[in-house]
Amino acid sequence: MRKIAWMMFIVCLATTGCRHNADDKPLPIPTMKLVMWDMMKADEWYLSIISKDSTGKKRKDNIRLYEQVFSIHGITRTHFYNSYKYYEAHPVQMKILIDSIDQFSVRERNLLFENNDHGQAKAR
Repeated sequence: MRKIAWMMFIVCLATTGCRHNADDKPLPIPTMKLVMWDMMKADEWYLSIISKDSTGKKRKDNIRLYEQVFSIHGITRTHFYNSYKYYEAHPVQMKILIDSIDQFSVRERNLLFENNDHGQAKAR
């Protein structure tokens, strides 16, 4: 009877230890950067809308917006938050991620100003 119990224990241990889920691996930095960038844009849009909403009807729309961001990037909420926890637990990787987002924002801002400059030059 003990042998059967030990074998069952080993089988259970082996099956739980061999599970590989896509959510186990953190999102790579380039993907995480884009997801976080889109979430920040969604937050900004949400804050601009909620500031105009005196009735408070749109209080939970930010969650819906996050779900849309996850859907656009083909990930789940769980995968994103597990990845975020991974980066929080690894400060060097988190610094690389934050620096990457910062550089991305600088490029986006420069593109925006560049496009506005060309539009103004044509109007003159």
